[in-house]
Amino acid sequence: MSRHVFPDLSSRQLQAVLALAKYRSFVAAASSLKISQPALTRTIKLIEIELGVPLFSRSTRQVTVTDAGKEFAALAERLLNDLKIGAESVRELAAHPRGQIVVASVVSLAGAVLPGLIADYSRRFPGIELHLREGLHNMVMDEIRNGLADFGIGYVDDVPRSFVTEDLGVETFHLVMRRDHGLARRTRIALPALADVPLVSFPVESRTRHIVDRAAATAGLSFHYVTTTNRLPTLHGLVRNRVGLAVVPRSERPLPDDPDLNSSSLAGHGLSCRVGIMRLRDRELTAAAAQFLDVVRSWWRASRHGPGGRNRRYSSGSVVNSSG
Repeated sequence: MSRHVFPDLSSRQLQAVLALAKYRSFVAAASSLKISQPALTRTIKLIEIELGVPLFSRSTRQVTVTDAGKEFAALAERLLNDLKIGAESVRELAAHPRGQIVVASVVSLAGAVLPGLIADYSRRFPGIELHLREGLHNMVMDEIRNGLADFGIGYVDDVPRSFVTEDLGVETFHLVMRRDHGLARRTRIALPALADVPLVSFPVESRTRHIVDRAAATAGLSFHYVTTTNRLPTLHGLVRNRVGLAVVPRSERPLPDDPDLNSSSLAGHGLSCRVGIMRLRDRELTAAAAQFLDVVRSWWRASRHGPGGRNRRYSSGSVVNSSG
């Protein structure tokens, strides 16, 4: 396109036009702009060449604004005002961003870590509306694949090539039991110890159940499951009421001060998994979602070294735990 359709003019040049139209004097206008009079003269001349019309009539005694100059001066004022308002809006948006984020999370993260993190984030960025969708690992992947979630947090082992992953930690597994159970005094329990005890678990299709059953099959074992549930509080409740023992990711073990429940590390080949962030390879994150991820990373790096943080439930990596 011709430069006369889109003139190549800067905000400084527009200010020069307004100043000269206001003061009708090159000396006074140059002083208000804090530039020399010859520099202002050159600037006005370049603007008139760019526009192809004279904006001012000069004489030895005075400067007169032409009709074209009056119209352009009014336009320049509107443009500068719009630019000022737009810049202020952008700065306000940067300081107080707005938008919506949808995160799909495995159950344990949604219940154990995310509430505190989201509370901190919401206080810092009250203009961001954050929706959390929690479920089993397969549901998390479906939410991402269908575009319902900006990104997800869960297991990142063996995900499809259409996904981009970011490792955030390695999850191991614990056996949850009542404090008065015969195995409760052991700090580390081998898989064969579970062969003759009733177990409660996440559903068969859950990744936790898949990992545990695969490890059992590798060891030549077969477990006896009596009840399944997709809710962590329910799983703990079943153990609390003596229905059975439960194998859960380390991040889902009961707190140390739980009056009824205890947990011990479960030893066995293949009883670990990588957890992290998942998103579609061909879908860019929104600015708000990318910002939330940065907050997650920073929060985790800080929390894993802080006193008394829940990060002590994780091994290596930088953000999450896992679930069914």
